[in-house]
Amino acid sequence: MSTRQIRNNNIGRFAIPAISLILISYFAYHAWSGRYGIESMRRLEDEAVQLQFELAAIKSRRHALESRVMLMRDGSIERDMLDEQARHMLNFSKPDEITILRN
Repeated sequence: MSTRQIRNNNIGRFAIPAISLILISYFAYHAWSGRYGIESMRRLEDEAVQLQFELAAIKSRRHALESRVMLMRDGSIERDMLDEQARHMLNFSKPDEITILRN
């Protein structure tokens, strides 16, 4: 009858938990700060909000320009619109008028 002696190996006991901890740490780091991580999603959401405000400003500007174009579109230019555009382009005003400069 033979007996087999098994030596207690401390390295084998801690190898699997150590490898598991390293893998969990790796995936947790990339889940937080990786390309598709939580921080990236926050930055993308902030950028989306900023772009929404920019889009609203551009839409309001477009609406204002479309309303000005509609004044000239029907084939006959309104007299006030023609006068305003001529004064603006030629930088002209009558002596009795007050000029207000806008940016």
